[in-house]
Amino acid sequence: MALISVGIDHEHASLDLLERATLPEHEWAKMLRTLVSHRNIHEAVFVSTCLRTEVVAVIDRFHGAIDEITETLADATGLDASEFEDHLTVNFEHDVASHLFSVAAGLKSVVPGEFEILGQLRRALELAIEEQSAGTEVTDIFQRAIASGRRVRSETAISRGTTSFAHAAASAAIDELGEELKGAHVVVLGAGQMATGVVKSLLSSSPPLAKLTVCNRTLERAEALRQDLNDERVFVDSLDAAHEHLRGVRLVVSALEVSAPVLSREHFAGYEGEVLIVDLGVPRAVASDVSDLANVRRIDIGDLRSRVERTLGDRREAIDAAGRIVAEDVEKFLADQRARGAAVIVRELREHFDGLVASELSRRAHDLEGLSAEQRETVTSLVRSVVAKIAHRPTVALKEAAGTDQGTRLNEATRNLFDL
Repeated sequence: MALISVGIDHEHASLDLLERATLPEHEWAKMLRTLVSHRNIHEAVFVSTCLRTEVVAVIDRFHGAIDEITETLADATGLDASEFEDHLTVNFEHDVASHLFSVAAGLKSVVPGEFEILGQLRRALELAIEEQSAGTEVTDIFQRAIASGRRVRSETAISRGTTSFAHAAASAAIDELGEELKGAHVVVLGAGQMATGVVKSLLSSSPPLAKLTVCNRTLERAEALRQDLNDERVFVDSLDAAHEHLRGVRLVVSALEVSAPVLSREHFAGYEGEVLIVDLGVPRAVASDVSDLANVRRIDIGDLRSRVERTLGDRREAIDAAGRIVAEDVEKFLADQRARGAAVIVRELREHFDGLVASELSRRAHDLEGLSAEQRETVTSLVRSVVAKIAHRPTVALKEAAGTDQGTRLNEATRNLFDL
């Protein structure tokens, strides 16, 4: 069996494909159950974020598993499997660790070092454990990757400054509008972690805005956020009523997961005032054709990525330091994995030989009846010594080759030769 990761991300797929391949959270459990029902997939964790849809799995056959994962993704998202072909990111065995540790460190995020990804990976693992699709192997690599991600953020300056989509989105809006934010009305769609970050950043902005309306599916959650903020400028309403707050709005920020746009072009038609839309959703919560309106300016994740890249100059050193920590933690993980792999096969081989010795001594006990207790102990010791010497070289070879392609071949050959 081997580790593999298969998926699409913002580095190798268009925003349009990522948008269409996003799976609502209530369908993740079904996705996991379907994955492990396949012949080649033994363990699986499904990771779904706004810019990443990915499966990390323990598999048998490489190509068979890729086909099964791709077909499952296609069925779940309603896409044709051929749409994934040129955009899949596939990592195998050792490369899975390098990839997943880098993701956890925020090195593969639009905003390097962002914190959201750690929570997303943790929730993905927790769901997989709950659905019993995560065994010891994927659980171990996820836990080690998350721990490495925390270490990166505590030992480097990668988290300095803009470290989340929420912060980056608010900064982009503030930079774009400048003094026009003074006395402005802002509408934020969503009341989750990302939306909360946006709201807090905007409320503390300078110049100060006059009013901020949070529209959320669950009004109670929006109300809880309003009470927590304790700011008289904050108002709340249901998501269905969001369009009723657009008249006179200067900025609309979407930070929620939806299967279809909440606001359409018709909602903005006939409104003469200029509007800036910052849409962090994948899929988009504000219909893409809204951008065709002359008075509407739109910033989405693609624009956000370009803005962040232009401001990374003073954080390159921290990013390099994070990369070194990831490389160190990956090597430590792989070394531990090699040691565990060798320990298992060596233990099984020794138990096999010990069993053979015990079985033969028992079977031939009547041949030793004429010997004294001391003589029988000498014979037993001699047999065990000979068997131990025979087992020594295979044991050393298995330990030395552990974690390499040769080690994998020796492992398989040993199991076949001794029927382990």
